[in-house]
Parts: sequence; C-alpha cells; structure tokens
Amino acid sequence: MKTVSVIIPTFDRASMVCRALSSVLHQNFDPAEIEIIVVDDGSRDDTEERIAPFRKHISYIRHAENQGVSAARNTGIRHSSAPLVAFLDSDDYWLPEKLQTQVAFFRRQPECVACQTQEIWIRRGRRVNPRKKHLKPSGDVFIPSLRLCLVSPSAVMLKRSLLDEVGLFDESLPACEDYDLWLRISSRYPIHLIDEYLLVKEGGHSDQLSTRIGGLDRYRIQSLVNLIEKEDLKDEYLLAALKELRRKCRIYGKGCLKRGKTNEADYYFDLPDRLERACKR
Repeated sequence: MKTVSVIIPTFDRASMVCRALSSVLHQNFDPAEIEIIVVDDGSRDDTEERIAPFRKHISYIRHAENQGVSAARNTGIRHSSAPLVAFLDSDDYWLPEKLQTQVAFFRRQPECVACQTQEIWIRRGRRVNPRKKHLKPSGDVFIPSLRLCLVSPSAVMLKRSLLDEVGLFDESLPACEDYDLWLRISSRYPIHLIDEYLLVKEGGHSDQLSTRIGGLDRYRIQSLVNLIEKEDLKDEYLLAALKELRRKCRIYGKGCLKRGKTNEADYYFDLPDRLERACKR
C-alpha cells in the first residue's frame, strides 16, 4: 500500500521535468511508499524521451492534446491510489526531507487534512525574499487568501478524502485554479504551515501561466463568484469574500474602461451588488 501519491503535470518542459522527478526519487522516504504519476499534457517537445530512464519508477500518462494544468492534475488524482496526495509542478523541485516531514506531520496530527511547507524562491538564478504580502499564514487561512494565493501546489500535501469532499481543480479556469481550490478547502478546514523550507520554486521564465495569461484577476473574480454562489460560507467568510470581490471588480472594471470596453466594465462594476442582493434572498 502506497502512503503518498506524487502528481507531476508537465507541458513542454523536457529540460525541467527530469529535475523534478529526480527530486522525488531522492527523497529521504521509503520509495516503496511513494507512487509517482507524471501527466504529460500533450507536450510537443521530447518530454517522453527524456523521462524514459525514469519509466520503471513512475506511471506515465499522456494527454493526446493540451488540456491545461487543472485537467492534468485531475487526471493524476483520478489515477492515484494513496491516502495522501502531493503535487509537484515540473519547474519546481523538492529538498530531500519534504515528503518525510509532511507524512510525519499527518501521523502526529491525524485530524488534519492539509499542510504545506515554506518555499525558496529563485528568480533568474538568484534567491529572492518574498514580500510581506506573500508570507504564508497557518491554520485559518481563508480571509488572508482572498487577496492572493497563499498556498503553493508544489508545497502542499492533502488527504485524498478532502478532495472527495470539496472536489478537484476547476478545469474551466485557465489560470488561478489553485487559488480556487485553496479557497474551497480553507472555507472548511485549516491549512497548516510546516515552517521548513523544503521546496524550491524558480520563476521568471516565459512559459509560466502568470506570464502567458494576462488579467489574472478575471479568473480570481470567477472563482469568488463560484465560491459565494455554491459554498455554504459562514457569515464572516461571506462578508469578507463579498468585500474582496467588490475590490477586485472595481480594479478590473477600471482596467476595462482604459481599454475602451465600456460594457464589460459595467458588468464588473455591477457584479458585486447583484451577487450581494442574491445572497440576501
């Protein structure tokens, strides 16, 4: 019986995915307890050939066409079997103690359902410190997470039962899909922080979603609308979510006006009021 399933989605990152894989295979944790699933989301490069030496250690699943990171992670989740699930983006890598530390956390605190570690940020080959607004809270993270995403997919480990309860990544979101899932989770449960730096994240390269897809707040707004409409939020959370929705819609609406999109701006300016009225019915 495997203890943890590691899901690695990748798309056209042949030069990076092998490093990510190696960091899993070199964990200070019994390899017999690790299930590694690589989901190749329709890569057009030589990813399949590059990972051939790893094939005896992993399950390799290939999408015929690119479907997006949410679909790739969801495919991995559906093909996984362990009671704990961890994600590793193919441009990130783990330090050797990562899995051992998080599994030990769950064994000490079996009532917990989600935890993440600290992370080291590398930008253009140099380590950088996160700004104050990016510092990770621990426990009740819902309200701090409304402004921006404070949980990293590559840092988190979840109980499979949690995903059965709250659902998987939203495949309709081309970006901010992690923001969406963490809000659904943190509206119900604490997300605990293990204060150890066990993940390395490299940023600044051109194929990152945040670089390729503009107007990310549009997807955060969509996520907040879905959350308010579909989740049974307690009053404090609902008020905070509506307040943040109003802020994001105001900023995004002003951007629409600058681009001459008056009708779209009106839609976003009016959206919070319409949603708030619907909540009071």
